Amino acid sequence: MASAVNYLKKHKLFAATVVAPTLIASIYYGMIASDIYISESQFVVRSPEKQVATGLGAMLQSAGVSSASSDVYTVKDFILSRDALNSLDHNLSYRKLYSNTSIDPFSRFNGFGINDSFEWLFHYYQNHAEVTVDSQSSILSLKVQGFSAKDARSINEHLLIISERLVNRLNERSRSDMIGFAEDEVARAMMRAKSSSLAVSNYRDAKSVFDPEKQSALQLQLVSKIQDELIATRAQLSQMISLSPENPQVALLKNKIANLTSQIASESSKVAGSDVSLARKTSEYERLMLERDFSGKQLATAFASLESARNEALRKHLYLERISQPNIPDYAVEPRRIRSIAAVFILGLIVWGILSIFLAGVKEHDDR
Repeated sequence: MASAVNYLKKHKLFAATVVAPTLIASIYYGMIASDIYISESQFVVRSPEKQVATGLGAMLQSAGVSSASSDVYTVKDFILSRDALNSLDHNLSYRKLYSNTSIDPFSRFNGFGINDSFEWLFHYYQNHAEVTVDSQSSILSLKVQGFSAKDARSINEHLLIISERLVNRLNERSRSDMIGFAEDEVARAMMRAKSSSLAVSNYRDAKSVFDPEKQSALQLQLVSKIQDELIATRAQLSQMISLSPENPQVALLKNKIANLTSQIASESSKVAGSDVSLARKTSEYERLMLERDFSGKQLATAFASLESARNEALRKHLYLERISQPNIPDYAVEPRRIRSIAAVFILGLIVWGILSIFLAGVKEHDDR
């Protein structure tokens, strides 16, 4: 023992760079450092719309859904965000859990009472939670460090729950935006269709007309029949005058011809040539019918757009699917005590070797 002390006195550089750091590391990792438990879970954000190529993505694709890669990083950023930390602190007392005095001061939050701010807690949280994304399958792996197995698992589970809520909010926002706009268009088109139909109905009541075009056709058919009768009557009158000019029926036939001529003029005026003719009513009626037909087609298009929006919202629906549940660690993974002590020892030897060479060079230069 005395010889070792004497050796260290003679080799102060070795003692300062190798022995002392290794001794301190041995004391810290052997007696002070708290056990760190890591709870891990895996999940994927998927959608029926997009495609992935390999691994688990191919399995999901065969099931009719695929990884929503653009939303994977949204969930990742949310887990490591201040909002997630706020939720953890509110529901699980995150600050209190990681400020427990049973944790060694180098590992616990604000162990030396220097800074108790939320920003400092946020940086601490990001050092104790990790989210990685597999670029091939878009699977997210969430690892949470805790100073008890139960705490690590509880925090991991809560992060998954609030991530699922985020995905649900994204779904609802997308659905309400897409379908809400389409429903507004349907409502406007329906009001316009009702207004145009009411305008046609009111016009028919006011003008005592149902369909000027069809009514004109019927009116012209009636005029044509009267004209046929008029021609027949005139032929009969001509024949009777030629055979028997003094026949009493001649006067009756002439009277009938006058009535038929008057009737033709009256019926023809209902079609055109007067202020109340169907021809004058046709232009306004056709305008109203055109408006009604257009609004009807617009309503049909709006309903088609609404159905399309619903289908599109369904295709863009996101799912957060858990692949592995948060585990309760059986043993503490960190710190790796022997490896850490060995790393300090090796690093000390490297520093000692570099300084020894440097000092030897300086001494040799001075001797010259």
